Amino acid sequence: MRTFFFIPPLGKTSGGLAVLLAMARHLHQAGFPVCLVPREGLGPFDLAPDVPILPWDALELASDDIWLVPEGWPNALAPGLKVAARCVVYCQNWAYLFSSLPPGVTWDRLNVSFLAVSQPVAWFMEQTLGVKCSVLRPGIDLARFALPEEKPANVVNIAYMPRKNKALARQIREIFEARRLPPDVARLAPPIKWIEIAGQDQAGVARLLADAHIFLATGFPEGCPLPPLEAMASGCLPVGFSGFGGWDYMRQAWNSGLAGNFSPWFPLRPAEDTPWQGNGLWTADADTIAAALALAEAASWWIRRDPRLAPALVNARRTAQHYGVERQRDRVVELWGQGDLGGAPPSTHLPIDSNV
Repeated sequence: MRTFFFIPPLGKTSGGLAVLLAMARHLHQAGFPVCLVPREGLGPFDLAPDVPILPWDALELASDDIWLVPEGWPNALAPGLKVAARCVVYCQNWAYLFSSLPPGVTWDRLNVSFLAVSQPVAWFMEQTLGVKCSVLRPGIDLARFALPEEKPANVVNIAYMPRKNKALARQIREIFEARRLPPDVARLAPPIKWIEIAGQDQAGVARLLADAHIFLATGFPEGCPLPPLEAMASGCLPVGFSGFGGWDYMRQAWNSGLAGNFSPWFPLRPAEDTPWQGNGLWTADADTIAAALALAEAASWWIRRDPRLAPALVNARRTAQHYGVERQRDRVVELWGQGDLGGAPPSTHLPIDSNV
């Protein structure tokens, strides 16, 4: 049984593409026959350097092959549907599951099965498609994103990624800077500095997070956001948005009223699957005033050495340890070894346009 990964025509390696390449690398190293099939060009794909690459025009699938496609590219399913291969849609972001379907086509009319990147995404798919599917979480490099020996003293560094809803990130900063710190905090307050993480490779991101005390998460929608996890592993106190999918691991550490009472309304993973407690100060997506208040609260925890800070940081690191790349590798090998590649909604098998 061969597995072919459709690689979308992207200008650079996105987070979602990096996850696909990591999956292919894990399977290849475990002895599964795997091939990357880019829609345009031939790489290079440095994150999966040894995995064979097959040009799109040379693709010839058989009925016993697995044809894996990310959720935002349903037209790319055509080669697999044509020969009745095992078509698997890996949903890494719930928000794109329906956005690219051709007019008149619905998922229940396609002969496909699904994998979800997180429990919230799997729940979303169950509610919308009536399908129960396996969860395959991404992984972070815990050797690269690790707790530094110490954080910079006499300063509070706030890291953020401006590409994630840039206008909202700017508004949060403006609200934060317009507010006055409480007098007892202001007397102790060191300078607040902002660390913009943009245009960095993984090593550069890791260096910047090692110097940060707080990470402001402004991304949404998200399937299972990795930057907050990388920040947790680096000793940061995370603050901000979940993107919905972040509730796979995010748990509230701020229960002081007002915005600090926020919690999701949908079901979360059972406690036995998440052996950690509050690991960040989380708010509703796009709620900029709540995020600014949470940011001020987080800064005050660092400035005053609030007793809530240490356990939140411990829980954050514990959370990150459960999302290492080794766990991703073990899970993908388990799923492929068992042939457990997700569920499928009732299907009436409708053809799909082959123009990708």
